[in-house]
Amino acid sequence: MDEARASQSRRPRLGQLVTSRAGRDTGHAYLVVGVRPDGRVLVADGEHRPQARAKAKNPRHLWLHDRVAEGLSARLANQQAVTDGELAAALKALLAELNGAG
Repeated sequence: MDEARASQSRRPRLGQLVTSRAGRDTGHAYLVVGVRPDGRVLVADGEHRPQARAKAKNPRHLWLHDRVAEGLSARLANQQAVTDGELAAALKALLAELNGAG
């Protein structure tokens, strides 16, 4: 099974790196900051899309990457405060890691 198909069969995790593959934000990277009861995924990047205005996305419209900001993931799961600066820094670090620069 190729990576694209495999990524769509998994459920998104809090703090996971995702890329939008549909809509006006196609190609934009985000971190998962929540999952609504209806199954839509809440994503934010800490800069253009702060956590207070997290975007609700259909999970089928997201590429799920195998990178998770573990520290943020635990804090989000425990409903502890995460700043937009922390989100932006974690996103930048995960993107650098994904692109082989880190």
